[in-house]
Amino acid sequence: MEPGDLRAEMVDGLEERLSVDEAVALAMRTVPRRPFVDDAPYDGRGEAQGTTILAPEMVARLLTALDVDARNAGRSGGSVADAPESATDSSTGDVLIVGAGVGYTAAILAEMVGETRVHAVDIDRRLVYAARSNLESAGYGGVLVDARDGARGLSEYAPFDRILVEAAAIDPPQRLVEQLAPGGKLVLPLGGPEQSLAVVDDAGEVVERCGPVAFKPLLVDGEQSSAPARNRTEREEAQRASEPGYFAKTGWEQEWIDWDEQTGRR
Repeated sequence: MEPGDLRAEMVDGLEERLSVDEAVALAMRTVPRRPFVDDAPYDGRGEAQGTTILAPEMVARLLTALDVDARNAGRSGGSVADAPESATDSSTGDVLIVGAGVGYTAAILAEMVGETRVHAVDIDRRLVYAARSNLESAGYGGVLVDARDGARGLSEYAPFDRILVEAAAIDPPQRLVEQLAPGGKLVLPLGGPEQSLAVVDDAGEVVERCGPVAFKPLLVDGEQSSAPARNRTEREEAQRASEPGYFAKTGWEQEWIDWDEQTGRR
């Protein structure tokens, strides 16, 4: 089966089980996963750096909660002048991802809103280099990826209509809230050992909860994953291990084994 057919079947299965935004589903059918899950360049990375590619189910949940405006869909970014007047009053169309990882989520968003509107940061410089390379290979080299303390955001490119954090925090980071455009949304896992996917408004208030999740904690300067493990991280590792499917193991074949197990398909 061709990769495009595999992606289509994968998304069909997700749509049977989840309420997936139409634009998210279309982008997931389009963006190749192979540049982001190839075994050879990343053997052991998940263990060494504590980061793996998100499983398709979680990507769909995160981006559906993010609720981006895909009116200017296309890799080149599109023109705000083409947008409806009501959508251009205060929106910038820009999206920030905190926790770039290997770049797959950034590629999906680039397909939806355009490469020049997607910005991603990661505290691990090795992952930043990997994400840049992967995005270039997948055809989304225009996405900006930088090495930053994610809790501080990317102020020189603010404000953002949407900010997605792929790591857990106890409370919404204030600097990220401050970088939201009027009417913007911040989506992130909130909580410690027990987390839920939360939607936060531009005043810093949680306005929606989108079900349980299990993510590693948001790291700040001095807390890179090469540092000694903390007790809270060990607890979250144990919790995550008991909830399979949120993070996919490295490798295209394993990705499909995981997905088949979740859907009961063989």
